[in-house]
Parts: sequence; structure tokens; C-alpha cells
Amino acid sequence: MDFLSFLILLIISVVVSGILHFGFKYYIVPGFWSYLSKVLIGWIGAWLGSPIFGRWWEGLNYEEVYLVPAILGCLFLVIFAVDFVQTAKAAKAAPKRRRR
Repeated sequence: MDFLSFLILLIISVVVSGILHFGFKYYIVPGFWSYLSKVLIGWIGAWLGSPIFGRWWEGLNYEEVYLVPAILGCLFLVIFAVDFVQTAKAAKAAPKRRRR
């Protein structure tokens, strides 16, 4: 992967994470560090987007980075990560039933 591919994936991650975090208030805790963790997770999702979802629209790509699958991969992995942590926190906070 060259630097421009890395930068494209980073821009996709910054934009998607920003929309989810600041626009939709979709986070576990508010704050800049929470946003940065989404950017990191989103970059991984964008990187995995093309290999997982395929290569869509030959005109909307740079080398092996296809924009639509990268955006979808970023979006899905960030949503999955937030939902997973929220579910884990809710399960931990739920009162435990005692066995008899």
C-alpha cells in the first residue's frame, strides 16, 4: 500500500467517524479520544472493505482502494464496535440472577 492509499482510507475514516460521532452522537463516551478510537477502527474497516465487499465501480477507485466498499467497511466496523461495547457494558451492569 502506498502513502496515497493510506491517506484515502484515513480521510474516509475521519469523515465517517466524524459523522457518526459528532453528527449522530453515536458513541459510548463523548470526547475527542473516543472519536480518535473510531478513526482507528474505521481505518481498519475501510482497509478491509474492498477485500470483503468486492471491487465496485472501476471508476471510483485508486489502485486497490475502491471507495464505496471502503466507506461501507468503515461504517460497518465502527457501528459494530460501538454496539459491541454498549452491549458488553449493558450486560455487565445488568443485575445477576442468583442460582438456588
